[in-house]
Amino acid sequence: MIDYDVKGNLAKIRASLPEDVSLVAVSKFHGDEYLMAAYDEGQRIFGESQEQELRGKHERLPKDIEWHFIGHLQTNKVKYIAPYISMIEAVDSIRLMREINRQAAKYNRVIDILLELRVANEETKFGLLPDEMRKMLADDEWRTFENVCIRGLMAMASYTDDVEQIREEFTIAANLFSEFKIQYFADAEYFDCRSWGMSDDYRIACMCNSNMVRIGTTIFGPRTY
Repeated sequence: MIDYDVKGNLAKIRASLPEDVSLVAVSKFHGDEYLMAAYDEGQRIFGESQEQELRGKHERLPKDIEWHFIGHLQTNKVKYIAPYISMIEAVDSIRLMREINRQAAKYNRVIDILLELRVANEETKFGLLPDEMRKMLADDEWRTFENVCIRGLMAMASYTDDVEQIREEFTIAANLFSEFKIQYFADAEYFDCRSWGMSDDYRIACMCNSNMVRIGTTIFGPRTY
């Protein structure tokens, strides 16, 4: 039984987004009925952060759903999602990228990924600092991965009410995306994803060149389990 207006909430979010911004409906910790309420309204991209929960939903729900893994992914879990995942949004090491490439090759797949950039000044946040990401790309090992496609960057702002701080952090992400586009991906049309912005800050993110937002609570309400 759904006690939240998923349909109405989804419509409001869509109406508030610029046309070129994709919506990832963050469905973690919500039952299948919540996802299906959004699915019935045309939503097809859903974000999950727990491998076991994702596996069950993938088995039960429609096969045209595009699943994005948005949480911190351990290398030993890659093998479970490699057969079907559409995008892994939080790749924070060359070691993880190496394993994604290895597992994707087993299924003759190319898996889209985003590099996770750490812009928030919070120890609880994962991701690569700007200089760490620069070094990883400069080292060039990523160019040898035939079964991984780097589509862009993902970032999370600090959990704060300070709008200027959030704007500054998203601007760092936007500027770094532009830097990498020029330096490494100038001829790569596929390098086009700028994933930052969540329920509390997605409007700011959209003003800072985001074209993919990850929204859960505003659509589905508080977690149901």
